[in-house]
Amino acid sequence: MKTFRKDFLWGGATAANQFEGAWDVDGKGVSVSDVCTNGSHTNPKRITPVLEEGTLYPSHEAIDFYHHYEEDIALFAEMGFKTFRLSIAWTRIFPTGMEEEPNEAGLAFYDKVFDACLKHGIEPLVTISHYEMPYGLIEKYNGWEGRECIDCFLNYCAAIFERYKDKVKYWLTFNEINSGTMPMGSVLSLGTIKGYSGVVMDAPDKPQERFQGLHHQFVASAKAVKLAHEKYPQFKMGNMCLFATMYPYTCNPDDIIETQKKMQMMNWFCSDVQVRGYYPYYADRYFEENNISIKMEDGDLEILKEGTVDFYTFSYYMSNCVAKEADADATSGNLMGGLKNPYLQASDWGWQIDPKGLRYTLNEIYSRYQIPLMVVENGLGAYDKLEEDGSINDDYRIDYLRAHIEQMREAVADGVDLMGYTPWGCIDLVSASTGEMAKRYGFIYVEKYDDGTGTLARRKKKSFDWYKKVIETNGAEL
Repeated sequence: MKTFRKDFLWGGATAANQFEGAWDVDGKGVSVSDVCTNGSHTNPKRITPVLEEGTLYPSHEAIDFYHHYEEDIALFAEMGFKTFRLSIAWTRIFPTGMEEEPNEAGLAFYDKVFDACLKHGIEPLVTISHYEMPYGLIEKYNGWEGRECIDCFLNYCAAIFERYKDKVKYWLTFNEINSGTMPMGSVLSLGTIKGYSGVVMDAPDKPQERFQGLHHQFVASAKAVKLAHEKYPQFKMGNMCLFATMYPYTCNPDDIIETQKKMQMMNWFCSDVQVRGYYPYYADRYFEENNISIKMEDGDLEILKEGTVDFYTFSYYMSNCVAKEADADATSGNLMGGLKNPYLQASDWGWQIDPKGLRYTLNEIYSRYQIPLMVVENGLGAYDKLEEDGSINDDYRIDYLRAHIEQMREAVADGVDLMGYTPWGCIDLVSASTGEMAKRYGFIYVEKYDDGTGTLARRKKKSFDWYKKVIETNGAEL
């Protein structure tokens, strides 16, 4: 039976705004994350364009990877990582997003990070833009609603491609680009929130602005891929989607149709554009029914065709059920919720745990696109307890990851071309959805707490040695 390929890319995933800290060091500019307060499962995080005295902004220090990168990468190497997914903070390279010349101190920092990875035999997998748009672009252009952002992004890509052409081979253009199909994406990804101050989840939703911004991201992504293919043929360019697997709540045909419609716009729309190179047929009716009219320029459709990605990557945490009308309990999830599946258990945050859904999802994606796939986020956010002896016994995390890796193995046996796996938050970091530290994902515990205190000391959890064995045996011993 087929199993993981010999060159399978085992590793872990992070994002600059959630773990680097050093938010105003060495010329870094302000990103949207830097004006987001902390929050919790019950107390929503807010966005405050003017920083408030006495309020905690978790991205400002996060876990301070900026000053701990050598120690952290050495720990990843000890686990045996073949790859490390991280993002470059756009505002380290272009502080407002609009400068003509890059910030040398920012470029030099990532040189050191990539050199540390390569010294340990770890292949960097770089997300170019991961939920940290320069706030300057929000103030000037209302984020991605402004077409000017395409050129700003291309200027940024040109700088990092040229600088790291001998150090980075694998690139992803936008993190969870399809978050832009949902209201929350206007804050996290698109930045279409000029002038807004308040609870992140309550930002006014303007679908016309969101989908116009998404079109500009499609064009920017395609142009970046095209630039890479023409100038740096050694690069492999990928997309990145939030995959929210959905099942019909019942076999009522109304539920089936409703699920299909939601799957199309949530899970397939963006990747159909990025992988196939054109807008899918079903988007027309959605736009018509929601009064959305995309303004395109001459050449946009050609660029989308010419800038299709080489491989497909996605995050997978949970699944939900969908019904046209249902008397059922709701459940939460990664940026979106749905109906509770009676056959599944849930995490401390109410996310339903569905390992078999990952096998199903891998098969669905591969049958649609037939290009290599990579699971670049998957993991269990949980309350971890630091014992008196310094140990953290996170058997629940081991159980979660084991079950998902087993199902990936099944998908590979099914014939899916799976190239790698990078569980989310391989070291504890700030949660994107809630802005808290208590929701921990890592194999490495970081002594940092929701009130901003902590020594930042790193400690291995029980899952650290377990994952090391998984990598050593290429997934044979779970």
